[in-house]
Amino acid sequence: MSVPTAPTGVSPMTLARWVLGAVVLVNLIVLEVFFFAYGQGKNSVLTVAKFFGLHAAMLMMLQLTLVARIPWLDRRIGMDRLTAWHRLLGFGLFWTVMLHASLIITGYATLYDMGFGETFLSLAGVTASLLGMIAAGIMIVVVGVSIRYARRRLPYEAWHALHVLIYLALLAGLVHQFMEATTFSSTPATVYWWTLWALVIGALVVNRVGVPLWRNAYHQFRVAAVVPEADNVVSVHVTGRHLDRLPARAGQFCIWRFPGHNRWWQANPFSLSAAPDGRSLRLTAKASGKTSAGLRHLKVGNRVFIEGPYGAFTSLHRKRDKTLLIAGGVGVTPIRALLEESGGSTIVLYRAAKEADAVLFGELQGLAAARDAQLHLLTGRTGTGSPPNRPFDPENLLARVPDIAERDVFVCGPPALTSAVVASVQALGVPGRQIHAERFGLG
Repeated sequence: MSVPTAPTGVSPMTLARWVLGAVVLVNLIVLEVFFFAYGQGKNSVLTVAKFFGLHAAMLMMLQLTLVARIPWLDRRIGMDRLTAWHRLLGFGLFWTVMLHASLIITGYATLYDMGFGETFLSLAGVTASLLGMIAAGIMIVVVGVSIRYARRRLPYEAWHALHVLIYLALLAGLVHQFMEATTFSSTPATVYWWTLWALVIGALVVNRVGVPLWRNAYHQFRVAAVVPEADNVVSVHVTGRHLDRLPARAGQFCIWRFPGHNRWWQANPFSLSAAPDGRSLRLTAKASGKTSAGLRHLKVGNRVFIEGPYGAFTSLHRKRDKTLLIAGGVGVTPIRALLEESGGSTIVLYRAAKEADAVLFGELQGLAAARDAQLHLLTGRTGTGSPPNRPFDPENLLARVPDIAERDVFVCGPPALTSAVVASVQALGVPGRQIHAERFGLG
């Protein structure tokens, strides 16, 4: 296996951000040109309403693009960032749609000299308008369950089922636009608009439905072995056909389903805990829920349905020849995979409450010895002792890794640990382009 080298020039993430930003900017400019040329409404209020409606549609296109799992974007920006941007845009989209709906009612009430309630009921009697109202109503529900307070109190399956309703809102919104038939008064503008929608929906369907179905039919993934690593941790080895053609890299994750063992909607993102070798894949999971707890009961030969691999937590983003890998708890899985393909000077810091909790530590020792890497197991309760046990405070990190500013830093672990490490390495002067921390989730 070849050892990755530090890339030079513009970083892949920067390039992807520039490309995505340029595409968005160009289409916004085209939209403004077509709107001011062909987007006039029946009165000034309805013209403004159409302006917000068109921009709401453009925001939805961008939202869908961010979660379409386009490989070129995902491997360079990362699903965690794309999903975070998608979430932020969702709140902006919500208020834009509310403005559009309010202005539509105001505009028609002004046009026909009617009350707001009477205008609302009148519009609800028109199929195209009713579909727009349904789309807005669904969006209110989805935004409501996406607020952090509600999200933390809903089971993932319930939250995901409600979130999928956004596709019904999309369908209702598209039919609403089509039936209105007044988006633009120009054929070129209309062709541009629906071509843009076709490209966005095509990317969504191909990458979220077509590619996973084709990939699973082609590779025929199966469980090859189930290995308990600790009382509450298990590794699952997966084989299949032509795995050398699967575009997987150390540090990435997949979304795993086990048909016949769990319900079809039960899926979990688990990192690859070993560098892909073209013959098998491995995930290592801690029993933190019904799906992950049941993995130890999988049978050899069970079918596996995989989406991915996804993620930008890979050596593709290295800027230096030296690396610092930091793991906390079961976050060691992608770190262990990255160590397997590491090159140059490498230091590994592994945080665990006690040595018995250090999953895969024996493998890390073997890999570190083979690659002449330094491995440090950091145990004990945070804040206890004198001086307090705070291994990731800036001064303690610097004492253990004096040349930290000259290294790429990869960190994976619980949110609190990850945030603490990122804050400390930033305080020590490590440039942002050398800090890699992916907090993946499903979108």
